[in-house]
Amino acid sequence: MPALWRICVATMSIEPTESTAEEGGCLRDARNVARVREILASVKPLAAEYYRLTRKALGVTGEIAEFVAAERLGLELADARTAGYDAVRRGPDGPVYIQIKGRAHGDGVKPGQRLGRIKPNAHCDVVLLVLLDNATLEPREMWEAPFAEVLARLAAPGSRARNERGALSVPDFKKLKSARLVWPPRDDRR
Repeated sequence: MPALWRICVATMSIEPTESTAEEGGCLRDARNVARVREILASVKPLAAEYYRLTRKALGVTGEIAEFVAAERLGLELADARTAGYDAVRRGPDGPVYIQIKGRAHGDGVKPGQRLGRIKPNAHCDVVLLVLLDNATLEPREMWEAPFAEVLARLAAPGSRARNERGALSVPDFKKLKSARLVWPPRDDRR
């Protein structure tokens, strides 16, 4: 089983789970977590500026989305390139395996902006959409939907991008019957 990292929201630190402690990992202590935060704080404005200048993404949105989702939602991040999922949420009914899709979103973006490819044969229970402000790459919203419902929508006739590429638009994701806003909490909406 891949190493998992538990991000503790209360202390804003990442702690290794039992499997991680045995296998070793790069985010074992609070110093490394703090350094990752520093790196992301430096990268975000550079990536946003790069996009403003070139209209091309720098390619860090996914990593930022995963880290932000883990911190805000208390998820355990899987090792890089773990097949099928990016994080795990532990609950009373057992683990929930999550594919995280990050998107820079906001003013001036195309209305049909698409998520990255959803892996159909993944070991996954939920897809989490993390929308980051396209000017700052700070989190705006996080939505989640059951993996099976996302796959059913991808298979529905009518869109080559959906059917062949496994790409769902942001509005289509939000319209899924079971899609729900998970962050910010309803009373914390800006």
